[in-house]
Amino acid sequence: MTALEAVSVYLPPVRIPIESLAGSFGLTDMQVKVFRRFHGLREVGRDPDASLFDMLMKAAAGLDALRGQEHRVRYVLYARTMPVVAPYPVNPLHEVCRALGLDHALAFTVTHQSCASGLLAIDMAGRLLAADTADGQDGQAGPLALILSGEKAFTREAQVFTDTTIFGEGASACLVSAFGARDRLLAYAANVRGEFDSVTGENDPRLQREYRPSLAEVIRQVLDEAGLTLDDIRVVLPHNVNLVTWQRMCMLLKFPLDRVLLDNIPTSGHVFCTDAFANYKTACERGLLQPGDRYLAAAVGAGGGATFAAMAFEH
Repeated sequence: MTALEAVSVYLPPVRIPIESLAGSFGLTDMQVKVFRRFHGLREVGRDPDASLFDMLMKAAAGLDALRGQEHRVRYVLYARTMPVVAPYPVNPLHEVCRALGLDHALAFTVTHQSCASGLLAIDMAGRLLAADTADGQDGQAGPLALILSGEKAFTREAQVFTDTTIFGEGASACLVSAFGARDRLLAYAANVRGEFDSVTGENDPRLQREYRPSLAEVIRQVLDEAGLTLDDIRVVLPHNVNLVTWQRMCMLLKFPLDRVLLDNIPTSGHVFCTDAFANYKTACERGLLQPGDRYLAAAVGAGGGATFAAMAFEH
């Protein structure tokens, strides 16, 4: 069963108040107030001196479980939101693989589900490993996959969705196995909605109307597939789009808001595909997950359509 073996996250120590970004974003004073008071976004992380390669390496540096196990890594999946993150011929993914001693691994990018690509990468990694070999089923050390995420907020489109969210920088590294005993994937569901392919992206009025109902639908689907109910879920790890989205989601689902981990939204913003991994680390650090607890990760990707995705895990 697909499992998360270890997770490491890098969030820049430098925090920028959203008021300082208003000029470059072209935001009015009223829009800034809406972001701060309504959406709960106070500041975002930035690492102006670090390249994308640097950020990915900082995340990988905290992955102690990778040390001495590099030979077991057969796949490296880079989950990202933006189709292009570096000018040709620069390839941060291959640079990271070389630096980590993973030249032998098959490395590729997962991006077509935008901010939901991180969950897709977990599912793909588990499927690839399960289909690869039967190693590890009898206590042997089986193959692993490494999932990387992280992007620079390098254009306006990569920095802000007007009236919706502000993006922060950060990165994560996650080891996945096919037969792990902890943080096991119980179910995954995704709904790709191509009719929302619009130049207005997440501000498409049709998407705004169906955003919460569609996400609620995929959450219920993944719970059904896992044989769970919302009462069984100890904590929800959200995509950090804003606070009000999850306040309204909880009203729609009739789920307690205090069981949705919202800690990182005010201080980090929406960190692309890294949200789920950052929220997982925060949940562990806060002692919110005990062995046997079931938890849920959810994400929405907008761009080239819209993807609503959710995963259920057992810690």
